[in-house]
Amino acid sequence: MKYCYPLMLSGLLLTQATPTVMAQASKQPGGKGPSEQLPRSASAPDNALQAVGGVIRTDEGDPLPGATVFVKGTFIGTSTDQFGKFRLEAPFSNLPVVLVISYVGYQTQEIELRLPDNQLSVGLSPSPTQLNETVVSASRVEEQIMRAPVTVEKITGRQIEHISTPEILGGLGQFKGIDVNSASMLFTSISTRGFNTAKSERVIQLYDYADSQLPSLNLSPGNLVGIPEVDMESVEIVHGPASALYGANAFNGVVLFNSKDPFVYDGLTVRLRGGERNYLDGQLRYARRLTDKLAFKVTGSYLTANDWIARNYAASATSDNPQGSPLGYDAVNRYGDLSYVFTPQQQLPGGTSSELYGRRIYAPGFTEQELIDGDNKTRSYRVEGTLAYLLRDDLKMTLSARRAAGTATYQNLSRFRIKDLGINQYRLELKSSKGFLRAYTTKDFSGDSYELNLLGSFLTVSPAAEGASYTYGDQYISTYNAVYKQARNANRTVDQALAMAQAAANGTMLKATDPRFPTLRAQLAAQDDPLRGAKMNLDSYLHDVSGQRQFKLAEATQLTVGAAYRAYRLGSGGRIFADTPSRRIRNHEYGAYAQISQTLLDDRLKLAAAARVDEFKNFKAAVSPRASAVYSFGAEKQHSFRSSFGSAFRSPAQLEQFTQVDIIGRVYQGNIGNGYQGYSLVNSQGQTFGTAPLSTFELNVKPLGLERVNTFEVGYKGVILPKLYADVNFYTSRYNNFIGATYFIGNTDGTRPSQQQLQTAQRANFGPGQPTRYLFVYNNNEQEVHTRGGAVGLTYYAAPALHLSANYSLNVLDRDNLSQGFVTFFNTPKHKYNVGAEGQIGQHFRYNVNYRWVESHLQEMPFTTGTISDYSTLDASAGYTLPKIGTTVQLGASNLLNNDNVQVYGGPGIGRLAYLGLLVDLK
Repeated sequence: MKYCYPLMLSGLLLTQATPTVMAQASKQPGGKGPSEQLPRSASAPDNALQAVGGVIRTDEGDPLPGATVFVKGTFIGTSTDQFGKFRLEAPFSNLPVVLVISYVGYQTQEIELRLPDNQLSVGLSPSPTQLNETVVSASRVEEQIMRAPVTVEKITGRQIEHISTPEILGGLGQFKGIDVNSASMLFTSISTRGFNTAKSERVIQLYDYADSQLPSLNLSPGNLVGIPEVDMESVEIVHGPASALYGANAFNGVVLFNSKDPFVYDGLTVRLRGGERNYLDGQLRYARRLTDKLAFKVTGSYLTANDWIARNYAASATSDNPQGSPLGYDAVNRYGDLSYVFTPQQQLPGGTSSELYGRRIYAPGFTEQELIDGDNKTRSYRVEGTLAYLLRDDLKMTLSARRAAGTATYQNLSRFRIKDLGINQYRLELKSSKGFLRAYTTKDFSGDSYELNLLGSFLTVSPAAEGASYTYGDQYISTYNAVYKQARNANRTVDQALAMAQAAANGTMLKATDPRFPTLRAQLAAQDDPLRGAKMNLDSYLHDVSGQRQFKLAEATQLTVGAAYRAYRLGSGGRIFADTPSRRIRNHEYGAYAQISQTLLDDRLKLAAAARVDEFKNFKAAVSPRASAVYSFGAEKQHSFRSSFGSAFRSPAQLEQFTQVDIIGRVYQGNIGNGYQGYSLVNSQGQTFGTAPLSTFELNVKPLGLERVNTFEVGYKGVILPKLYADVNFYTSRYNNFIGATYFIGNTDGTRPSQQQLQTAQRANFGPGQPTRYLFVYNNNEQEVHTRGGAVGLTYYAAPALHLSANYSLNVLDRDNLSQGFVTFFNTPKHKYNVGAEGQIGQHFRYNVNYRWVESHLQEMPFTTGTISDYSTLDASAGYTLPKIGTTVQLGASNLLNNDNVQVYGGPGIGRLAYLGLLVDLK
């Protein structure tokens, strides 16, 4: 039977320092070099802002729209329009003024100015490799991606524009070492290095360093409540443990979404897409500098489409009977399959047939399509407003407010139909080139969301008629028994009798076509009492305050220190926690970290060490160390070898700590107290409860603790041939104290039941009101788990019109030391690869195509367990730009060949989604 459920530097530092040589403005046809500048004032008044402007072009003279221009050491910056033109106000009180000009795929230039110039003409030379790319996520300070101490992937705004999946996380699987699983169109989980469940609990997702998780469940619902793609400047993914700098739950990685600064990216951006499955996606971003110091932006998006429906009707791993059995069976995507075992003690009308003793029958439940009542629409909307103010040239204050909600299907202990689930989030930040102070608060809400398994179960046990004292389930069992006896008395064979009994009993069950069904279904889906309904009720808060400061101890020595405090106020109206409207459950955690880095050997060797200490209300303090070394060689330091050791931890989710749900059949309880004693339902020989003396089934469940992982990694990044870039890494990890769950008979206060309590509970079928119940409790497994793997990424820049890429990922779970039947939730293919091509043909046409293959692998989900088949997907996109009207015509498709790709066992087959769209970008 399936389980039945009832930080932090915002974006890229705008004062980016690059390793390029200081260069003067290059002369272009029709442009002016330094010696050909137009007449201007001979001097600028002290503290005055003076206009600086011009055009940014390629070496061939083509304009570069979207190039960024910053005054070095400040937050003063802008980006070029569709014609490559820019203008900004620069402070000339401290000379010289240095402009930093950059564009993805080109060498960054620094231009020194001693007088204002509004007719600059700057040419950028191609630099197809990632030598000049910078990231902030790996070390929480800006650094070249080539010299990052751990494996990190950066997806640029240009790449984001060409991701063709309806939800951006679904498209990140084309990059090395990243695994994605889609449980529905808009609900995608992401992981690195294994252990990919449907809720990404071991990877944290940050939007401008604000956590996107739902406070009640500690899960990030894909990008459902994130930011629109039109406002994404870049995405950075850190692979492996990162608790040393990010704290709890940066266990197997960090996904950082960087939004666009309203000072830098001003103007109007509109994206409209429409396509198959009634897909419609509209996104808008408008940003404007009101003064030299004040800017704002507003963003919004709305998406709707026909979602995919899960239709796996094979027998689940926990079904006693195979698919097609005349006794019935428990189907993976059928919800509310009622399980019943005939015993001599049952008082059925006319008595129970002795031939049925000990046999389990299943009354059929309802399909996903039936339970959602035909409403397979997926929807999302996101609205955000941001104000930014420059207190000084190098000190910026940002205030933002965001509301996001969506409708999709989520899978964990069950499948959940989330309807208008979302968050409200408010953020305040002070940021300088040396650090930040940041505070944000998030409140979640569940809208009209409900749980499918629970809804199906309550429909099955609903009164068979208005005012009746017997249920559909009772009717099924009695009919099955009576018809079987009649058939056997009429000399029918056992198989014939079973088939006749099943057919007759099926006819007594509620059907989706019955007049009562819509009303009954709606009532149960809207009822949030766990004993009578399936509605979710989330109403929790997360408050987070953090700060960080950088110090330059010596010319080659830097120290970074930071601290963070996080508090939860959990509310569910008593639905999933033991809270009340007047008393929320409170929890908190806080931590501090430090990182020191030293460069040696003519800046070729970079050593770094970091450590973080975190304290929890319910757990012992945790220490997370990290040490790394990066050595760069070559004339341009174009080769870098790295090695690192890191330790990380995951704290139990709020649900795992505090859940308190009492439903028919079992009690779900958190486990932060003194632990539990009870009787296991299965002993070490696999015998079920009741087949051996109770003393052999004794079980002790300790209180929850933190999960831990230790990882050693080596890697290489470099330009191995003039046009060939390689990124290679290998890792080995050891995990301890995996958080799982166990199901047993015990007392709700944690004590072991006495023989008398056990017998009393058995007579009452372990129903509500009894101190002895079937308990579902979270626990740590003491088994150590070993994994290893690596990834290889190659990019060949043949020409601007053709960039070829390929990557391969290996993830291995070592089962040599694991006991038979041990559940790891590894859920990751051993082998996976991508092959792709992209490029720009002429000035106006860009394209991207990627083929992804994923090997068959076992998925151990709380909902159910099974093996998904090999699958592949071909994604493609193309865009043709019309510069005069600032518009790009877009055409794309995810899973172009329309393969039926099941990415989550128990989830739907993900098919093709092709679209046609327009992207309007006007400064």
